[in-house]
Amino acid sequence: MAQDVGVIEIVTMDLAEGVTPQEFEPVDKVIEDEHVSKQPGFVSRQAAFTDGKWAVVVNWESAEDAQASMDSFASAPAAERFMSMIDATTMSMTRYNLAR
Repeated sequence: MAQDVGVIEIVTMDLAEGVTPQEFEPVDKVIEDEHVSKQPGFVSRQAAFTDGKWAVVVNWESAEDAQASMDSFASAPAAERFMSMIDATTMSMTRYNLAR
């Protein structure tokens, strides 16, 4: 059986019309602090922005951990505010297996 070497998850999205990165950043940080970082298999998370676009890179121990976090995201207390500040139609998520 192959050893799971970890997963990088990259999520990109546009901010909703009229939402600035400065307004969104603390909301994104709440999602990280109160939900994502508490999920099993969480390793690290970084967020970045440019021209109304937001990107998040999360390192997970496994694809299963990443999927479990995504599956529980909607029930996170801060998720509603987070989702209200982005254009959900632009959200894209890709997972990559770490090459070691």
